[in-house]
Amino acid sequence: MKEISINGQVRESVGKKATKLMRKEGLVPCNLYGETKDENGLPVALAFSVSNAELRKVIYTPNIYIVNINIDGNVRKAIIKELQFHPVSDALLHVDFYEINDTKDITIGIPVKLNGLAQGVRDGGKLNLSIRKINVTAPYKRIPEQLDIDVTSLELGKSIKVGQLSFEGLEIATPKEVIVCSVKATRASRSAAAAATAEK
Repeated sequence: MKEISINGQVRESVGKKATKLMRKEGLVPCNLYGETKDENGLPVALAFSVSNAELRKVIYTPNIYIVNINIDGNVRKAIIKELQFHPVSDALLHVDFYEINDTKDITIGIPVKLNGLAQGVRDGGKLNLSIRKINVTAPYKRIPEQLDIDVTSLELGKSIKVGQLSFEGLEIATPKEVIVCSVKATRASRSAAAAATAEK
């Protein structure tokens, strides 16, 4: 996985008023969840802020990143767990990060890449990608930038489900019955099939 670095500052005030002022200054409130737990065993969040400009290079990209967050001189390695956007303006409102290390497994969505020309497409069908990412679990150093899926033998009317896939060193967390891609019949493929049937 690629790594990227951003800079943040600890948030002294976390109320609504302080958050509103922060956003006016072009900053986005963030939380970092890690190993620290409170007396009830619940994760304790480190509240910090990052400029909108810094976050753009992490958020608005098809790539997934390990994020090295420099918070007032203390660098923490993390992945993005949750993003909150404004329902109308689509402005980024809040980001939750999850701290990672070399030994702990993480679960993260990895982009899917379909390789090859499907047999069903050669027969006139159309290849449809149903999900863009598959969730996998592994130590972060084993996680690839994309999951390559060979669709060469995928026939017309057939699909590939998550349960049919396996990737070395990765545990798939997405449900097995989820369809990854399929080849749908088109008008051209149906006409070709009808013509072939008529010739017999």
